[in-house]
Amino acid sequence: MGETVVVTDAWGWLTTGAHWTGEEGIGRRLAEHVYVSGAALLIAAALALPLGLWLGHIGRGGALAVNVSNVGRAIPVFAVLALFMVSPLRNAGYVPTVVALVLFAIPPLLTNAYVGMREVDRAAVRAARGMGMTGGQLFRQVELPLARPVVMTGVRSAAVQVVATATVAAMVGQGGLGRIITAGFATYDTARVVAGAVLVALLALLVEGVLVGVDRLIGRRAGPKRSKRKPAGPKRAEPRRTRAIRS
Repeated sequence: MGETVVVTDAWGWLTTGAHWTGEEGIGRRLAEHVYVSGAALLIAAALALPLGLWLGHIGRGGALAVNVSNVGRAIPVFAVLALFMVSPLRNAGYVPTVVALVLFAIPPLLTNAYVGMREVDRAAVRAARGMGMTGGQLFRQVELPLARPVVMTGVRSAAVQVVATATVAAMVGQGGLGRIITAGFATYDTARVVAGAVLVALLALLVEGVLVGVDRLIGRRAGPKRSKRKPAGPKRAEPRRTRAIRS
C-alpha cells in the first residue's frame, strides 16, 4: 500500500506544471543532463572509436588497450569527480563532470570497437584482399560494416551508463536531473526522489531507443539495394512458321 502511495505522489509531482519551469524546474535540469551526457559521449567516442577500430584493423596492441580500459572501469566516477573538485578545475563549470564521464565511457567504446573488428570473418577479409582491395577499402567496405553491430552495442552501453551516471554531478553542486534527487533527499520528499529517478530511467531508455533506431537505419542503408523492377516472366514460345508447300 505504501509503494502505491509513493508512486501516486511521484506521478502527481511530475504532472505539476510548476515543477517543469523556472531555474530549478525539470526542463532546465533535463537540458543540463542532456548537455553533459551528450558532450561526454561525443568526446569519448571521438577518442575511443578510432583507436579501437584501428587496433582491431591492424591486430596489434589491442589486448593492452582493452586491459587498460578494463582497469578504468574499476575506478568510481564519483571518486574521480571528487578529485577534480579539489583541483584548479573546480571552477571550470561542467568540465570536471564531463572529463569524469569521458573516462567512464571510454572502456565500453574501446573494447567493443576492438572486439568487433577482430571478430570479422577472416575468410571475408582474405577474399577482399584477393580481389585487390587496399587497406582503406578493406576497412571501409568489409571490416567496418561487419563490425558495426558489436561497435553499436558498445555505443549504446556507454550512452546508457553515461546518462545514468551523470546524476552524480549533483553531489558536487553541478546541474542535471540528479539535482532533483538530491533536493528530494534534503527535504525528505520521497515523491521528488522517485520522480527524479524515473526521469533518469526514462531518459536512458529514450537514448537506447534512439540509438537502436539509428543502428537499424544504418544497417538498411548499408545493405544491398534491391531492384524495384519486377522479375521478368517466362517468355512465351513463338509459334513456328511453316512454309506452304506448293504443288
